[in-house]
Amino acid sequence: MTAPHLQSSRTMQVARTSLAPSAVMTAAKAFFSGAQSVYVAFVEKEGPGHVALRGQGGEEIVIAARELDGATEVTGGSYLFDQQLARFLSTLPPAVTT
Repeated sequence: MTAPHLQSSRTMQVARTSLAPSAVMTAAKAFFSGAQSVYVAFVEKEGPGHVALRGQGGEEIVIAARELDGATEVTGGSYLFDQQLARFLSTLPPAVTT
């Protein structure tokens, strides 16, 4: 059981990209699949616009993507993998601004 104070400390990260939501999901699974052995996480659940990955020690990483205002908004959250999540988000091509 998770203590209530831990839920409130969860960090949500957001990025905007030119990739389609399905391409973001593909990129997330590839990034965390073992290319960087320290950051390995495996798909536990997935759907058209989200993927939940399970990493070392049972750590969960959740990434979602949706089309919004001509770009794709990507959100991600994790208790311990914040740095790795930020690194993944930085690999996405930025949204084109007009």
